[in-house]
Amino acid sequence: MNALDYEWRLREVMATRGLFSTTKLIPLLNERGVHLSASQVYRLAAEKPERLNLQVLVALMDALDCSADDLIGKIAIPASRRGTGTDHSAPTEFGVGVLKEKGFLPRRASVLPPTGE
Repeated sequence: MNALDYEWRLREVMATRGLFSTTKLIPLLNERGVHLSASQVYRLAAEKPERLNLQVLVALMDALDCSADDLIGKIAIPASRRGTGTDHSAPTEFGVGVLKEKGFLPRRASVLPPTGE
């Protein structure tokens, strides 16, 4: 029998909307009555949440113009891949590799000399 798990795709959805920084998500959530700190928004985007307030989910869906299916994907884990609670070799999270495959690459920073000297 397969166990069910989920993947959290907030980073991918943000990237497809041109939001590459979690701090740009804060004002969008504030407009919708959800007030989270910068560290809370970062954790929400960087980690797979175990619990999620439905008001936050609805605010994310409205701010990013997406559905819950866009943010949360169901994964079936074969019985042979299931581990114990202490097994840390779980399947990799949805992250940077997938974004690169879809053509979302970081822009190289350039350092400019100070102006006005």
